[in-house]
This record gives sequence, C-alpha cells and structure tokens, in this order.
Amino acid sequence: MSTTPDTRPSSAKAAALTPAATRWSLLGLGIPVYLELLSGVVAGIIDTVWVSRLGEAAVGAVAIATSLENVLLGIILMANIGATVLIADAVGGGRRAEIPVIIRAVRVLWLVITPIVAIGGFLFREPIARLLVGDESEVLRLTVEFFAISFPGIMAFFAQNVVDGIFKGTGDTRTPMRMAILANVFILVLDPLLIYGIGPLPHMGVQGAALGMLLGRGIALGVSLTLLHRKRLADTGDAEPTSLRWPAALRRLLGIGLPASGDFVLRMGISATLVGIVARFGEAPLAAYGIGLKVLLFVTMAFYAVRQAGSILTARTRGSGAAAETMIGRQSALLATLVAAAAGVVLALGGRLLMGLFTDSAAVVDSGGVLFWYFLPYLLLLAGVVGLGGVFTGGGRTQSLFWVTLLGATVQLPLAYALSSVPALGVEGVWLSMSIGTGAQYVMVAVLFRRYFVVSTARHEAGSIGPPPTPYSPRPAAQASPLPPASTPSTATCASPPTTPTPTATVSAPSSPASAPPAPTTGKPRSTSSSATTATASTSTDSTSTPPSDPPKLNQHNVKEEAYTKTETLPG
Repeated sequence: MSTTPDTRPSSAKAAALTPAATRWSLLGLGIPVYLELLSGVVAGIIDTVWVSRLGEAAVGAVAIATSLENVLLGIILMANIGATVLIADAVGGGRRAEIPVIIRAVRVLWLVITPIVAIGGFLFREPIARLLVGDESEVLRLTVEFFAISFPGIMAFFAQNVVDGIFKGTGDTRTPMRMAILANVFILVLDPLLIYGIGPLPHMGVQGAALGMLLGRGIALGVSLTLLHRKRLADTGDAEPTSLRWPAALRRLLGIGLPASGDFVLRMGISATLVGIVARFGEAPLAAYGIGLKVLLFVTMAFYAVRQAGSILTARTRGSGAAAETMIGRQSALLATLVAAAAGVVLALGGRLLMGLFTDSAAVVDSGGVLFWYFLPYLLLLAGVVGLGGVFTGGGRTQSLFWVTLLGATVQLPLAYALSSVPALGVEGVWLSMSIGTGAQYVMVAVLFRRYFVVSTARHEAGSIGPPPTPYSPRPAAQASPLPPASTPSTATCASPPTTPTPTATVSAPSSPASAPPAPTTGKPRSTSSSATTATASTSTDSTSTPPSDPPKLNQHNVKEEAYTKTETLPG
C-alpha cells in the first residue's frame, strides 16, 4: 500500500469525495460502530435472562442501575466525542504533534470527572437508590447492593469510553467494536458463575451481575490500553512542532463535548417523561411502549452509527482543508433514511406479529400494532435529524444540536400531554406527538445545515471565501481577506491578517468560475490593513480588474498554527 502523502490542493480532495465514495467511507466507519452498539444490547438482554431467575425484584434493581448508567454515559461522552473530533481534525490536517496534547487533555478530564462520579456514587449509593426506587422495598435493598460494585466500576466504563474515542479519532472504529464484543463475551460467561455461585464460587446474586460486568470491562480495557500503546500516538517523530498546549486543548474539548453531553441527557429525559405520560393509560399501552422502544433501539442504533461515522469523516476532511460537509451530510442522511424506510415499513406491516413474540396479551399486541404504524413517520424524520448530526458534531457545532433537541422537547412534551387528553386520541396522542416534535427538529436542523454548511461550502467552492472556519480550530481575530485568483484556475492567494506581516507561502483554493485569471505579479507584501481591504472590495465586485501588485500569500496550515498561538478562547 502506498504511503505517499496526498499533496493535491483542497479543491481536488473535495472533488475526489464523490457520493459513492462518501457512502462507502461512511459504511466502513459506521458498520463497526453499529456492531459495537449491538453487542451491548444483546449482552444486556441475555444478562437480564440470567438475573430474572433471581426474581422480579432483582430484575427491577438491575434495570434501574442500568438506566442510571445510561444517564451517566452522557457525562463521559464529552471526553469521548471531543477526543474523536479533535484527533480526527489533527489527523486530517497532518498535525500529528497535536495528538499527544489532545490525549493529555482527555486524560485530565477523565481524572477530574471519574473520582467525583465513582466515589460520590459509592458514598451516596443508598440516597441515590432511594431517590430512584422510592420507599423501603426489596428492590431498594438489591439496588443498593448493585451500586456498591457498579459505582466503583464506573472507572473502567468511563476509561473505555475515552480510549474508544481516541481510537475513533484516528479512523479506527474496528478496535472499539472488538473490545465491546470481548467485554460482553466475558460478561456473559462470568455472570452466571458469579450470580449463582457455580463450583467453588460464592452465590452473589445481583452483586455477581455487577462484578461480572466490572471484570469483563476491566479485561477489555487492559487489552485496549495495550493496543493503544502500540499505536505510538505519543511518538510524533519528525512532525512539525505545535504551539497547542493541553489547557487550550481541554477548552476545545469541552466546547465540543459539553453540548453533546447535554444533548444526550436531554434525549434521555424526554424518553423518561414520555414513559410517565404513557403510564397514565394503563399497563397494556405501557408494556407495548416498553417493548416498542427495545425494538426501536435496533433501528436507531444504525442512525447513530452513521452519525458517528459522519462526525469522524467531517472532522478529517475539514482538517485537511477540504469543504465536503454538504456531501457528507447529505449522504449520511440518505443512508439513515434508507434504513428508516425499510425498518419502518417492516414494523408497520408486521408490528402485531412482532409484538406477539414478546407477549401473549391481546391488549398489548393491539396497542403495539397501532404504535408501530406511528413509528414509520417518526423514524423517517429521526433519520434525517440524526444523520445530519454527524456533520454538526465533526464541524464543532454540537451546541446547535443541543438547541435542536431542546426545541423538540418544548414541542413534543406539551403536545404529548395535550393530545393525549383528547378523548378521540388517548394514548395515540403521545405517539403522534413523537412525530410532530421530531418534525420540528427536522426543520430546524435542515435550516442550520444549509446555513452553516451548504452555503459556506458553495461559497468556498466558488472561490469567494477561504475554507469554512472550524469552531474548534479558531482563526486569528483579523481574518484573511479574499483576493482574486492567480494565473491558474485552481490557485488563489490569500491576504494576511492586517495587523501582523506574515512570511510568504502558497495556499490552494478553487477559483471563481466567473473570474478571468489575471497575470501573476510580484513585489513586496503590503503592510497596511486599509489597502488589503480596499483591494479585496474592488476585486470581489469586479473580477476583470487588475489586482494590486504582489499580494502576500499565506499557507493554510500556517493560518491554523497562528490560530493556536493567538486564539485560545472557546468557540462561540
């Protein structure tokens, strides 16, 4: 395999990312992510079967503890997603020296978050369990016992998520998949041994389930750390030194990760609230909704796998200077929508048959059959929202995704209460509110996608502006002004920031198709901002006018390096 670096200009790299090539890249990155997520769901189902032999109280305790862990996952996602995006951006831009700095920032964040959650959860495990379970009961006692092991074990869970984020940032989604499968295999083997005390092992009950989970994750984490060490990411070799320091990298990490964590926790809150609304209509709709969510999970995991793949691909292409967000976003949404259409039709037509596999209750089957018809439009809309989300994440605009989810919550939850109060709708008002709320999110994310990516990419390809700015890689405060294209259609010059003279270098960018290429000029760089501004205004309005002599040239890579030196603030 050739190791020759790709020295094509950014416009050529963007052009090389065809729709077919983009879809294959998304599938290559996304399929391992889906299998990683799927292995956890399957292991959880089998684990529930083992625990169910201990009685309903044990099943309830494990279910409560697992639900809390899913919420806590949103906390460490700020490190996972932030590491993936920042490392992918550095890899795409050839800035290998930044990777060890980013890893150090991720390590610091893990060291701050983990003790608070693990130690605090262990010390306050009984009040937390009482808050989730309520009054004194057998479920409360078993939940406290489970928390006594699961909270300290959160350290391995968080560490594995951080390591997975680093692997994915380098473009390796297969290793996290293999580690997830390895951990779940050990959990499935260890759980019955520790739960029931087979052979010389003691009978531990629900604590055996928690310990089996901890040991399985610990083994996978050890293997993951060994593989990560072998990648030698800290060995920068002859890479160009970077001015990036870990406090600045940590701020960028939080700028991306905090909104992503908020988005995840908010979605969990919406789901929990809907469960409470559905519960008002009795056991049959509630049971149907619970079964429906489990079935739906197998479909929506595919959406989020595409989203992760899109975020990795977006960050890498932006780091290389290519403007491919529109292509990646559209192809991601297309793949997710195709999955949604196929799954939605299957669920709508075979919903009653599928529901009958889980229950013998005719009332639950009837309610579930109606619910699966409502899932069809909901899945189609959700596919677009989640599919486009990868471009927002990889482009450093996770804050926009949080606002999109918040809009959905403000529309969906009041509608769920209002529509379900209409006698003619009843619980179907809740199902209808899911599609309406997601539709509001779809409209907002489409508008923001066009604003942040489609328009800016079109302007970039037309040569009227430089590459779209990256929020997590801020440029200098004085942005470079666009200048007319040089003598070849694929090359343009970029004026330096007016406050500081910069060394001359070349930068490749597409030219405007309407511009006539002027003759190249030479001379000394300009030193005042006024002349640069005036020249920019004149050349942008009249493509046939003669450009000022000798525009200073600035390498795109140097722009980013200068940004690291001058700008250490969090993106807006």
